[in-house]
Amino acid sequence: MQQRLVIIGGGFAGMYAALSAARLRDEQDVSPDRLEIVLIAPEPTLVVRPRLYEPGPEHLTAPLRPVLDAIGVAYVQGTADAIDTSARQITYQAPGGTEQRLAYDRLVLATGSRLFRPDIPGLAAFGFSVDSLDDAMALDRHLQGLAGQPASKARNTVVVAGGGFTGIEVATEMPARLRAMLGREVAARVVIVERGAAIAPDMGAAAWPHIEQALHELQVETQVGVGVAMLDEGGVVLSDGRRIDSATVIWSAGMRAAPLTAEIPAERDNFGRLVVDRELRVPGVAGVFATGDAAKATCDDLGNHALMSCQHATRMGAFAGNNAAADLLGIPGQAYHQEAYVTCLDLGEAGAILTRGWDRKVELLGIEAKKMKHEINTVWIYPPQAERKAALASADPQRVTAL
Repeated sequence: MQQRLVIIGGGFAGMYAALSAARLRDEQDVSPDRLEIVLIAPEPTLVVRPRLYEPGPEHLTAPLRPVLDAIGVAYVQGTADAIDTSARQITYQAPGGTEQRLAYDRLVLATGSRLFRPDIPGLAAFGFSVDSLDDAMALDRHLQGLAGQPASKARNTVVVAGGGFTGIEVATEMPARLRAMLGREVAARVVIVERGAAIAPDMGAAAWPHIEQALHELQVETQVGVGVAMLDEGGVVLSDGRRIDSATVIWSAGMRAAPLTAEIPAERDNFGRLVVDRELRVPGVAGVFATGDAAKATCDDLGNHALMSCQHATRMGAFAGNNAAADLLGIPGQAYHQEAYVTCLDLGEAGAILTRGWDRKVELLGIEAKKMKHEINTVWIYPPQAERKAALASADPQRVTAL
C-alpha cells in the first residue's frame, strides 16, 4: 500500500525536507511505489531570498525540477490555502484557479515567512520591500526609473524602515545602487529609521562598532527611537512629527510565519510559528511536522531557538523530512539540533562582518568577510547538483549546514 508524504513549500526548508526524505527512502531501499514524496509550491523554483537586496533580482532564482526529478520527488504546482488535519487533506489552488485536494499520510509544513506590514497609512500604496521576488523586482524597476525623474531631494533619498539584519543589508547596498542609477555626482541620501533604541541590536555589542563604522563610511544616516507614522508619494512622516522627503521608502521591519500555519490547530508563538518538539513534530496534531520559518524549534540544550534564517531553515528542513519519512517507515527519527550559529552581514561597499556563536564573537571583517558572504550567497545556499547520488548525499540531517 502506497503512503504519501507531502511537503508544502519550495523554499530552503521545503527543498531540504524533500531531499532528506528521499535520502532516507533510498537508504531504506524503499521504492516510490511504497512511499511517495510530493512537494507542492506555486513554482518549481527556489527564490534565493537572502540575496533579494541585490540589484538584478530577476536572476536570483534556481530551478528545483531537475533535482526533484533526480531524486524521485513529485512536484505539484499550486498554492495551498487550507489543511484539514482530521481528514489529512490539503486544499490548493492549481494553475488557472481550479481548486484541488491532495491527501497525505504525513505532512511537512515548510511555508516560510512573510514581511509584517502593519496598518500604517500609505504603506501598502507607497512602500517597497525585498520580501519576495516580485517585491524586489518592483523596487529594482523603481530605482532604475529614478534617473528619468526631475532632480530633487526626494528623488535622491532612500528611507529604510527597520534597522535589523535585512534593513542594514538593504541600506548599505543603496549608496552604490543610487550612484549607478543617478551618477556619482548626485548627493544621494540613505536613512535608516528604527523604532527601537539601537540599530542591529541582535548583532551584539562586539559587532556594533564595526557596523557603525561601515554606516559612517557609506554616509548612511540612522534615526533611532522613532518609527514611520505615515507614507505618501513624496516621503514619510515619522512618529515624532518630522518629515523626510523621499521617493523610495523600503519597509523591512519584522517577519511573521506564513498564514497557513493558522490552519493547524496547535500552539503558535508571537511570530505565528508552530511550536514543535525536538523531532519537529507539531504536538497534538497527528502526522504533522513543521520546519523552517513555520516552526519554533529548540536547537540546543541551552534553550536557544532557531531563527527565521536560511541557515536554520536548511538544517531544520533536513531533520523534518527525515523524521516524517521515518515515521511512515516505522523507524526512529532524529532530534533536531544546531549548536553552531554564524552570522554574516553584508555591508555593501564597506565589506561585511562575520560573527560566530550566539554571543556574536567577531571572526571576520571587511574584504575577507565579504568573500565569505559571496561564497555563502552564490554557492552554499543553492540547490545541489541534479545528480541522484550527490543530491541525496547532500541531505544527511546530521551534516546539513549553511556554514
